[in-house]
Amino acid sequence: GDTAFLSKLGDDDFADMAMKAWDEAGVHPVVTRDPSSYTGAAYIFIEESTGNNAIIIAPGAAASISPADMDANSALIGSAKVFVTQLEQPLDAAALKIARAGGAATILNPAPAQKLDNSVFALCDYVTPNETETEILTGLPVTNIEEAKVAAGRLLELGVKTAIITLGEKGALYHSATESVLVPPFNAGPVKETGDAFNGGFAAALSKGMSPLEAVRFGSAVAGISVTRAGTAPSMPTLAEVEALLAKS
Repeated sequence: GDTAFLSKLGDDDFADMAMKAWDEAGVHPVVTRDPSSYTGAAYIFIEESTGNNAIIIAPGAAASISPADMDANSALIGSAKVFVTQLEQPLDAAALKIARAGGAATILNPAPAQKLDNSVFALCDYVTPNETETEILTGLPVTNIEEAKVAAGRLLELGVKTAIITLGEKGALYHSATESVLVPPFNAGPVKETGDAFNGGFAAALSKGMSPLEAVRFGSAVAGISVTRAGTAPSMPTLAEVEALLAKS
């Protein structure tokens, strides 16, 4: 996809690594580098037997992202087809409003999970929590598919247009006002570690004009490949790899 990444970084080696990764991937970085802070990092603990992880976030410079930063980039945000945000930086409802006003599909990946005001949900075309994040957002248990459907319905009641609950090895539940579909996972090989590839794949697919359900399937294929590899950015597949997996599934 034609992607712009808006963030704040420190003036350090991690920032240099990020800029190099974006350059190699063809991503347009819209970043401010703050020498008085540090680049945000995630410390990831992996369960060897399953590949499941627990993540400690140190947001660094990203914690200072403000409404003023969103206003300064309102033309970019307002021109997007798809706008994705998450909770590793202060959630800025102003950015969601700008994106909505420009006609973008708005996606909130609510991680790390926290309770949110209902006004935020009303600005989200898609919310993409995992099981634990769904429980925090809704106060409802998510231990099986039926419970996931109930919790997804609660997210719609809170104002979300469509809930997509990622369920690991069970797949992804797509739940809107008109349909509820469990998209099965893609088996691309043994799991090495879990990650965050789904949202990028889903957003890219939407930007290319796929239907929401097709985009969930595409994002699931992206995730299916990524979990067979170690690392975060290095585990992300190419478009050709995703298309090959989709073609044989």
